[in-house]
Amino acid sequence: MQPPAAIVEGLARMGLARGDIPGEALTGEALTGGVSSDIWRIDLQTGPIVVKRALAKLRVAADWQAPVSRNLYEARWMRRAAAAVPGCVPDLLGQDDASGALAMQYLPPERYRLWKTALRDGEANAGFAASVAGGLARIHARTAADPAVAADFPTDAIFYDIRLEPYLAATAAAHPDRADALRALIAATQANKCALVHGDISPKNILVGPDGPVFLDAECAWWGDPAFDLAFCLNHLLLKCLWTPAATAGFLACFAAMVSAYRAGITWEPPDATEARAARLLPGLLLARVDGKSPAEYITTDVQRGVVRRVARDLLAAPVERLSAIAEAWREDLPR
Repeated sequence: MQPPAAIVEGLARMGLARGDIPGEALTGEALTGGVSSDIWRIDLQTGPIVVKRALAKLRVAADWQAPVSRNLYEARWMRRAAAAVPGCVPDLLGQDDASGALAMQYLPPERYRLWKTALRDGEANAGFAASVAGGLARIHARTAADPAVAADFPTDAIFYDIRLEPYLAATAAAHPDRADALRALIAATQANKCALVHGDISPKNILVGPDGPVFLDAECAWWGDPAFDLAFCLNHLLLKCLWTPAATAGFLACFAAMVSAYRAGITWEPPDATEARAARLLPGLLLARVDGKSPAEYITTDVQRGVVRRVARDLLAAPVERLSAIAEAWREDLPR
């Protein structure tokens, strides 16, 4: 299959391929799983690579627009993350402003399994969850120690457009009686800017590699509040209890392991401060996965949505400052 012309042209500008030479037409395969980008495996003479090209309108039911310039910041995040934790991202091969595309190392799925797939199958590995949190904390700590990094990420508007608005602002519109609490979370997240944030730390963007976790899809990269990344990932571990109920105890063990490992890596402020912001933010993100612009595709029944809404709405009304308290409230409300 031939990739889109824009990707071929972008690769040529990156110096990775020449699609205009007879006999050298590029071939590849469209990869699935993303709502925000066209993602292709491209077969070069030197071997396969992956190319992402950002979409202006995301593939969701709601009208969700985002600037394609975000691929530039994804490339910058990858460079910073690799410097902090070598091997935690695919090798970056190139980035093209004109097409909004970036090229990276292809990681074969037989060696790099998607963490989301493992969780779906009930494989709750607390040690791996801790390694995700540890790597994330190292990236946050390394960049927090170098505030000059902020100049490379003037992405406040992008982060609002693809994270704060579709998750928290849209959910506030759906829950007017919790709107003040949700808008306060937006303000608090915007006010606590101290490290380089990935913005989409989700099991669908993490590979279980032979040497540890590999992070993908940093299109939301932002100089901001690291508590957002922690809360965003923990949210997914809670939701997986509704997807694969038999593994609930394991998922909650992963939750606890992630909190512990992340707290151990916090150097930029007292750990309790980061945890408190994450604990206040998590219920808003939880509610957003049923009533925001990006609902979790595996939350499909009224019973499941009812659990999410009860727990999240109660915690928005009466916030807690410890993530363990959220896990306990979640455990108590899950169907028996």
